[in-house]
Amino acid sequence: MAEAVLPLQPGHSDLAASNPLVGKVRDVNARFADVAVATAEGYAPIPCVSGIEGGAMGIHYVNGKLIEDGVIEIGKPEAVMYEPQADGSLQLVAVEYITTNGPAELDGHLFSFTGSPNRYGLPPFYELHVWAWRANPTGTFADMNPTVSCDAAVAAKQ
Repeated sequence: MAEAVLPLQPGHSDLAASNPLVGKVRDVNARFADVAVATAEGYAPIPCVSGIEGGAMGIHYVNGKLIEDGVIEIGKPEAVMYEPQADGSLQLVAVEYITTNGPAELDGHLFSFTGSPNRYGLPPFYELHVWAWRANPTGTFADMNPTVSCDAAVAAKQ
């Protein structure tokens, strides 16, 4: 079966050229354009995450086994992030790498540390978002993206 190739959002075409990690992430994770692939690979949805000051991360599909193994592999992100659409579909926007082992880095990019207690109820962890399919005006590796919304989360087919 051929993999679907997602078109990039406006203003995102130069991102891979300016940051090689984005291109690598996009290439090895394109299969997640189909949320059924994420589900088949052991990912499960958690509710849409919105920012306090606007923007969102989207709906995370998280693979608990990948979080528990403590290994960071570019083609096996611990979470895959989708923006819910008004028609009920989910659009791939980013991936997130998560580990409790740190400090952590991927391809020279340091992970952010999240202490405990935190809004997720998790022990301390390190994470790196990579907005490979949606331009993020606050930064390619920022947590929240002001161009992502949870407004259509109720309609989304998780």
